[in-house]
Amino acid sequence: MPTALDVVDGEVRELIRRRGLDPFTDPAPVRVLVRDVVAEYSERSLNSALPPIGDPESVVRDVLDRVAGFGPLQRYLDDPEIEEIWVNEPGRVFVAKRGRSELTTTILAPGELADLVERMLRTSGRRIDMSTPFVDATMPDGSRLHVVIPDMIWTDGLTCAESR
Repeated sequence: MPTALDVVDGEVRELIRRRGLDPFTDPAPVRVLVRDVVAEYSERSLNSALPPIGDPESVVRDVLDRVAGFGPLQRYLDDPEIEEIWVNEPGRVFVAKRGRSELTTTILAPGELADLVERMLRTSGRRIDMSTPFVDATMPDGSRLHVVIPDMIWTDGLTCAESR
């Protein structure tokens, strides 16, 4: 059974498509949309079998991170103490704070790493594939993005590092 977050995420994505919104270039209407969908979902869940939302603000933040940010990596990107983020595989996401690296508890879902890398590269105009297995790009905020396809195999085993 899908979670409340999954249901709200799906409804928001459908409304974004229908309304022709672009969460990256114009995030303000998307923020309003997410808040409206969460409020409406909460009302519906009171009188239905839908799973309830425990913390509406957390669901709003998570959906915004998914549709207008970089999913589970967004919280690290938003943290001013994080100096660097790197992903060795979907289950091994590291961050550096105050010059020290630490393994996080973040585990990316199957296919999520490739989707995140593609979304990050979209803003730079760069791409990664078998003909270009290594990319060094600059993100809109000035941070650097390095991506390498390990062993020249396109799988969820991409290596991704982001630094500010």
